[in-house]
This record gives sequence, C-alpha cells and structure tokens, in this order.
Amino acid sequence: MSTAQRELLQLAKSGDKEASERMIVENSGLIWSIAKRYFGRGVEADDLYQLGCIGFIKAVEGYDPEFGTQFSTYAVPKIAGEIRRFLRDDGMIKVSRGIKERAMTIRLARDRLSHQNGREPTVTELAQETGFTVEDIAMCETATSAYESINQENGDDGFTLESVLTSGGIEETLVETIALNEAINQLADREQQVIKLRYFRGFTQDKTAKILGVSQVQVSRIERKALESLRKFV
Repeated sequence: MSTAQRELLQLAKSGDKEASERMIVENSGLIWSIAKRYFGRGVEADDLYQLGCIGFIKAVEGYDPEFGTQFSTYAVPKIAGEIRRFLRDDGMIKVSRGIKERAMTIRLARDRLSHQNGREPTVTELAQETGFTVEDIAMCETATSAYESINQENGDDGFTLESVLTSGGIEETLVETIALNEAINQLADREQQVIKLRYFRGFTQDKTAKILGVSQVQVSRIERKALESLRKFV
C-alpha cells in the first residue's frame, strides 16, 4: 500500500465521508469480484454490491496495520461475510420483496450514518435519511431481524438463543421466538440487561461488565442464571 493509500485509509477510518467514498470507488473492482461469486441466488447484482460495500466499510473501520496483513487481504472475508450473512438470514424467514427492499435501504442508511456520525443513528435520523416513516422502519426491521437475533453466536461454545427453542419449522420457530421474548421479559432487570447486551447486541462479557459497572465474573453468573431460567420458561 502506497503512502497516499495509507493516508486515505486513515482518513476513512476517522469518519471522513469523502475518503470512504474514494476508498469504495478505488476498490470497486475487488468488491464486484466478490459479489459476483453470489450471483444467481435470488438477489439483484446491485444489492449484492451494496452489501459488499457495507462489508468493505466495516473492514476500513476495523483494519489495523499491526495485524500484519495487507488491507485487501483483511477486507475480502469482511465483504464476503456481509453478503453471506444476508443470504443466510434472507433465506430463513420469508417476507415480501417490498419489505426486503425497504429493509435493505434502511440497513445501508444505518451503516452510512453510523460511519458518518460515529454512533448508531436514531430512528428519527433513519426516517429523515430514507424518507420512510418511523412506523415503516420499525415494521421492516422487526420483520427481518428475528432470525438474526436468535441465531447470534455468543456465550460459551457458540451458544445461541435458538438453542433454547425446539427444532420445529419456520412458523413454529417464529411462535417460539415470541415466547422467548415473553420469557426474557419475566427475568429480573439485571438478567434482562445481560441477555440483551450479550445476545442481541453481541457484546463480550467483559464489555457487558463495563457497561453495567460490575465484574466479568458477576456477568458470567448472571448470564448462566438467566439462561437456566429461559430454558424453564420456554
């Protein structure tokens, strides 16, 4: 990587929108080459490319020269992973094409605003960015996020909240997901906080402990107790 490219990467990492756009343009060939691997799977080529761009920006944000790898080497699995995750989640819960398209627009806007502002955007900001109503955004994200939340790997040995549920079909799993949400609401407040931070936000026990102002050992104990309760409730 040349000095100019390193400087551009640093600007993009710092949240410079113009630098990020230049990085995408200069690496569009790489992004397209990965997106093409997934053609023919029911998703438009442009949508695959946009997903690849999300993965690319995540690579920009997470790359550190001390990793000892070239940026492009680091970016490839990030780009491919973003596309694969969408294809996996999209195939599990069937929603209308219109909702999928709006959800894609919201997802792109969320990543764009997060990178631009250095924080998660509010629903109001997403509404202003996309032109959708707050109600539309809530409906689209609810329709498309259920599978991702219960299948997020976390805890010991890659535990997921899905493992609390039975192995029924899609409709049965959705019903059980509602039951799981109700079960979580029955937990003590601190247990709810730990479960939501660990499994819905994907935070480590250490980061969860810092947010809650307790020790990592305490988080581990609270999490274990909460999971035991969920297995009884569901």
